Amino acid sequence: MKACVWKGPHDVRIEEVPEPSLINDTDAIMKVQTAAICGTDLHAYHGQVPGFESGIVMGHEFMGTVKQVGSKVSTIHAGDRVIASDITACGSCWYCRQGLHWNCASRSLFGYGPAFGESLAGGQAEYVRIPHADTVLIPVPSDLADDRVLFLGDILSTGFLCALNGGVKPGDVVAVIGSGPVGVLTQMSARVQGAAKVFAIDRLPDRLAMAEKFGSVPINFEEQDPKTVVDAATQGRGADVALEAVGGKEPLDSALRVVRPHGTVSIVGVHLEDNYPFSAIDGFVRELTVRFGVGDPMRLASQILPLIENEVIHPDKIITHRLGLDDVPEGYRLFNDRKAFKVLVNVS
Repeated sequence: MKACVWKGPHDVRIEEVPEPSLINDTDAIMKVQTAAICGTDLHAYHGQVPGFESGIVMGHEFMGTVKQVGSKVSTIHAGDRVIASDITACGSCWYCRQGLHWNCASRSLFGYGPAFGESLAGGQAEYVRIPHADTVLIPVPSDLADDRVLFLGDILSTGFLCALNGGVKPGDVVAVIGSGPVGVLTQMSARVQGAAKVFAIDRLPDRLAMAEKFGSVPINFEEQDPKTVVDAATQGRGADVALEAVGGKEPLDSALRVVRPHGTVSIVGVHLEDNYPFSAIDGFVRELTVRFGVGDPMRLASQILPLIENEVIHPDKIITHRLGLDDVPEGYRLFNDRKAFKVLVNVS
């Protein structure tokens, strides 16, 4: 079968690789219909993921049709149309029973080497093996187009969780740090959850334009001080909730700076720094709540799918490029060079 394979930094290629087969009796094999390139994939593309080896099949945003299931798969059947969660989980341990799938000991991230568990081939391919299929695969209605539901498997669930963890409620003023794909879907999610005003904080004009298109108030932090702008709109209080969707020290600094006393900072940006200079006295005096979270499609699908079905949220509107599987290497170059906002891959 054809697949997008990582060969080294900035070198991904379409190659023929063996078609996957069932290994465990809880596995399924999916025929991939549609996939996407995620910002997280760029870390691997740059060679920044520990243990990432030449030959790994890329991709953790994908959906398609079930081709085959193992003997112990009971709720998913051959022929089902499904989205794959970006991570795997066993479905039966204590954490899974609480809906905390990221903390499952069997967790892996598709197409990401051994960084977050067992190395699994990804979904930028014609076929993919799905461990723990009953838990990891999410059936979707036949009348919903792939581009409307695909992002449930990763970035939409991430953005939605960010707003949930922030406790966004009707009337809130929300500041979102970052206006990439996750940031914009976080902004959409905040509005769905009741935010009266959403500020989008970034420095890239095209990303701020995308955010503004969906109703956010853009702040280019290279031209304006975000705290000054947010304070002016809130009688000096600051944002009720700050949602950090980038990762790294500076975005978290910004979130902590713009949030009001007794406000909440919710973080889904990927943080790799060992030491962050958090001021405990500032957090104490301002009575801040700070929460980290990782998107969980398996837990959130039942909340998000109805919003898509009822056209309350439109994740497909962020797609700027649609490519075939053979053109995925070019898609990576476009995405890496910020010439594409979100790339959809039509596999079959």
